[in-house]
Amino acid sequence: MSSILHTLRESDPALLPLLAQLWGVRIEGLDTPSIIDAVSKAMTDRARAESIWDALNDRERGALQMLITGGAKMHEPKFAMLYGKIRRLSAKEIARDKPVQNPQSPAEALFYRGLIALGYETDATGPKTIIYVPDDLIQALPTRKTSYDNLEDEAFEEVEQDDDIPEDPLAELEALPKEAITNAHPADTSLIDDMTTLLAYVQIHTPTLERDFFRKKDLDGITANLLNPDRARLVFMLGIGISGGLIEVQNGRAQPNRTELRHWLGGTRAEQIKHLANAWKTGTVWIDLFHVPGLHPEPEAGTLNQYNPAAVRETILDMMSNTLPQSDWWSTASFIEIVREESADFQRPNGDFNSWYIRNDNGDYLSGIDSWDEVEGELLDFLITHPLHWLGMLDLADGAARLTAYGRGLLTMTPFPMPPETPEAITVGQDGTITVSRKASRMDRFQVCRFSTWGAPADLSGKPYTYK
Repeated sequence: MSSILHTLRESDPALLPLLAQLWGVRIEGLDTPSIIDAVSKAMTDRARAESIWDALNDRERGALQMLITGGAKMHEPKFAMLYGKIRRLSAKEIARDKPVQNPQSPAEALFYRGLIALGYETDATGPKTIIYVPDDLIQALPTRKTSYDNLEDEAFEEVEQDDDIPEDPLAELEALPKEAITNAHPADTSLIDDMTTLLAYVQIHTPTLERDFFRKKDLDGITANLLNPDRARLVFMLGIGISGGLIEVQNGRAQPNRTELRHWLGGTRAEQIKHLANAWKTGTVWIDLFHVPGLHPEPEAGTLNQYNPAAVRETILDMMSNTLPQSDWWSTASFIEIVREESADFQRPNGDFNSWYIRNDNGDYLSGIDSWDEVEGELLDFLITHPLHWLGMLDLADGAARLTAYGRGLLTMTPFPMPPETPEAITVGQDGTITVSRKASRMDRFQVCRFSTWGAPADLSGKPYTYK
């Protein structure tokens, strides 16, 4: 990760006198570079490192052992949840509070002894603060020594190593038994049909958008013809329609992108759902966090205007790919708990839980790691029960979910399914009524929509669309 020398050069100079004292280094008359060199040499001395190690209590030693065996680094919020926060103290505060003698947490005890350090690394969501142990310090520490080494010999029962324990901390969730599943709601691809309806309406009316959404007249006209008239779902459709290049907004009016529209309408249902799923996955128009019920973000304040929803989704989908069983039902609460334990700062640049302004329904600001369940937890639940279900990627039940074949394809567990299609024919009655099945070509229905009066919408039970 980094050497002791580099770590000391990057650390707050206020730490140097304390570390010199702890590690037995005389610094009188030395300048800062010389102090750093002297302390660095002392910290690689095995005898001195063992003395510092022996001064730790079991909780502190266990935290250090866990960090080293886990790759010698961890995101700071996760480490803080396990072992407490680290106060950033000035030289005067160090002299006053004596954090070595009176640490407020195991993490603080390790930090002010120089055994762990703060650093930074960048992932898809931006820079993040990490806790790490310098590489050469690991070599000096007696990590194989335990608190039992000085005890008299005692007969211990030998425990066999369980070879089935996975090395990956994001282990596959345990499958739920089928008898535990209630109120199952299978996913469907009705989003394709409703997107076709939306595109036809936009083609005919080029509606004006107010505050990035439809006016009431247009809203009523669109929702009356959808299989699912949920307003939140329509907002989602508009967002991914724009992200997917199907809809353009010019001078405040929505209109179709004819080139991309024709290509999408001519595809199979599987190709169309894959296009929309990728538009959601990589898009930045529709921001999931801003649509979670009960959350009221203020993007104009703090650093929330730098939020990258595509990077957040990529992180979440990667965790799902490493965690979810391919075919079985799993507990949504258990998945959220795994994310909380293993990657609490998945959407927070630099692991900062204090620079966003988000209110709840009561008007209270949700800040700090203590608000994780109300912000990150609710976001994860929303993604599972709304976008991923709307897109046909997850079946839902009470407190449970299951990947569909499309969902496994999105997570790259299996190839994205591309079954062939044989579109059903459109029928025209003697009275001029046009009947269009959901299994008809979306291109054909789109053309019918353009040159007819709209009648009744279809439904999921097999009732067709009717036009005149």
